[in-house]
Amino acid sequence: MRAVLAPEMDCRRVLGRVWSGWRRGLAVSTAPEDAGFGIEARHQRQPRGSRLRSGPLGDQPFPGLLPKNLSREELVDALRAAVVDRKGKSGELTLLSVLPELSQSLGLGEQELQVVRASGKESSGLVLLSSCPQTASRLQKFFIHSQRAQRPTATYCAVTNGIPTASEGKIQAALKLEHIDGVNLTVPVKAPSRKDILEGVKKTLSHFRVVATGSGCALVQLQPLTVFSSQLQVHMVLQLCPVLGDHTYSARVGTVLGQRFLLPAESTKPQRQALDEALLRRLHLTPSQAAQLPLHLHLHRLLLPGTRARDTPIELLAPLPPYFSRTLQCLGLHLH
Repeated sequence: MRAVLAPEMDCRRVLGRVWSGWRRGLAVSTAPEDAGFGIEARHQRQPRGSRLRSGPLGDQPFPGLLPKNLSREELVDALRAAVVDRKGKSGELTLLSVLPELSQSLGLGEQELQVVRASGKESSGLVLLSSCPQTASRLQKFFIHSQRAQRPTATYCAVTNGIPTASEGKIQAALKLEHIDGVNLTVPVKAPSRKDILEGVKKTLSHFRVVATGSGCALVQLQPLTVFSSQLQVHMVLQLCPVLGDHTYSARVGTVLGQRFLLPAESTKPQRQALDEALLRRLHLTPSQAAQLPLHLHLHRLLLPGTRARDTPIELLAPLPPYFSRTLQCLGLHLH
């Protein structure tokens, strides 16, 4: 996740890194200093050891990911090292759990860091942090206003197992959280009633556009216009094209004689994503390696408000993690 510490009106600090999942590890890249709030990271160099490889992968199938047993000190050091511009659950190792140490490491004193915007737990990309309550409030108002006006502020890149029928369009679905076998899962709701809405069912909407296709997969641009847990993953499952590395919802897509269909969400338990032999060969993965495939869903672009109300929104860009880029190379897909 590319961590961005939002400006405190006159005092700005911007963090720049790619965080691949809340607990999976960091896919780090070096970010240049920039005189303004907008940090463009298109041309950042890759870290040592992250060069793309198209041959057999051996023991490093997903370059750019740090070990899962990352210590608190290593996580804080990685986030502190992510500063590119400076102008101004209990016991579980997560980004939230190390924010106090990160605040101290950055010399913020009594100012507490808070997460303003972030991608999902298992996805990679940008995360927006702020130590200024006024700035955090201003950013939240900008996101809420944009959402009400149906102007997307976040753009994700996803690699899907399967190619959507339409090249672009909207995905609309009513979703709810349901506790199934001890896990909270997002479940679609057909024709929700007024009572359903009052009980927590939410109507969700995403834009999608197919950027490239190859080897039975697609590179898809996704822009959510609502916010709901696992919204994008479930939306792509409803298109019968689960996100590559989705080991939670992809089992809801069944196949018989080459034809895909949806299985009942309530009775389909999460399981490791099953990939056919041809795709495994293209990705140079063994079945055991494929079982550890990271979710290929990346918050690539985020719009923030300009300094003044009428200013053009500022664009933040996060480069793809090395494992994501390598997958694109293996599949012959290109992000333009």
